[in-house]
Amino acid sequence: MPGLAPRLREARKRRGLNQRELARLSKVSFSLISKLEQGTVEGTRLETVRTLAIALQVKTTDLLGTGGDSEEPAEPQRSPALWEPTRRALLGQIAPPDEAPTVEGVQQGLAELKPLLADNRYAEIALLLPPLLRDAEAINGAGRAVRTRVLNVTGWVLTQNREFNDAEPTLHQALDIASDQLDAAAAVNTLVWLYLRQGRLQEARGMATRWADEIEPRFSRATAAQLALWGRLLLGVSTAAIRDNRPGESEDAITLARAAATRMGHEAVSDTSTTRTFGPVTVAMIRAENAVIRDEPDKVLSIAERIPPNVLHPRSASRNRHHLDVASAYVSTRRPADALNVLEDLGLTAPQWLVTQRYAQDIYRRAVSRRRTLTPQMRRVADLMGLPY
Repeated sequence: MPGLAPRLREARKRRGLNQRELARLSKVSFSLISKLEQGTVEGTRLETVRTLAIALQVKTTDLLGTGGDSEEPAEPQRSPALWEPTRRALLGQIAPPDEAPTVEGVQQGLAELKPLLADNRYAEIALLLPPLLRDAEAINGAGRAVRTRVLNVTGWVLTQNREFNDAEPTLHQALDIASDQLDAAAAVNTLVWLYLRQGRLQEARGMATRWADEIEPRFSRATAAQLALWGRLLLGVSTAAIRDNRPGESEDAITLARAAATRMGHEAVSDTSTTRTFGPVTVAMIRAENAVIRDEPDKVLSIAERIPPNVLHPRSASRNRHHLDVASAYVSTRRPADALNVLEDLGLTAPQWLVTQRYAQDIYRRAVSRRRTLTPQMRRVADLMGLPY
């Protein structure tokens, strides 16, 4: 994190604290604070910076400047070669189709991706995306709307697999060519998520806020699609704000999102590109996620107990992420065995998803940190996550 060292040192001195006093306030070790101020630490977790910001009574981005690292500490498994055909298709470097594609054919191809997206079957998705991108490009004009959605889902998948350098221009292209405000807002929602995964809190919060203001619907006549996209943007504001130590702003945004969800009364797909949903359950899961950030594990578990188990697809990325929040709360409440059970279940039901999650790696390391030797289950989970032990 370039520039963190002088900003941290300056903020500490402004508060009249020495390094040991800051360590006591923040519960971050004195040795780590010393190394951070010397600029000798690489790969600092955003969670650590956020903890220091709370202790220093500043915004997280005051310490980070305009950038920021990703939220979790280690690089998860990636398969860049898996996405090389997709990159080539985005650059127009694959062979043209034998027959002229049709809008209906591309729409059908997009529909065939949905169950694969819901099951996080990325190896199969990687086979289908290149010809779908090629065909969507070929029908540009008559099929502008469907091409926007193909680009959005491509950006969504690349973001999920941490291929950020390819995901961002793809999503900007989806936004640029969108002819419908809702399709544009769908692409913005994915961009906000990408920024959050990269720790770009100011950009995420700013973009989500601008677009939420722009598309704010009238409740009396809003459609479910309008409410869902607006609500999703508000969740983006809330998620970015809580990570930037702006709890009031985060709570205001999620309160508005909950009002939209209550008005809808059920979960609905928030855009036609992906399997992303919005509704009362989605809002509850983000409330639990925010409680993790605020170090309120009992609240996380309380919220989780009230979430119906069968509303969302059981292996959706949103549901899986919520399971990780529950696992994190288990570790924080000294129930590491329960946390490992969650991780093992995810490793068996969503293996391609789990290996892309730095957050899961962090939870695993916390769960086993006090063990001198690993149990058979710990070894199984490490194997499922591709971690050394």
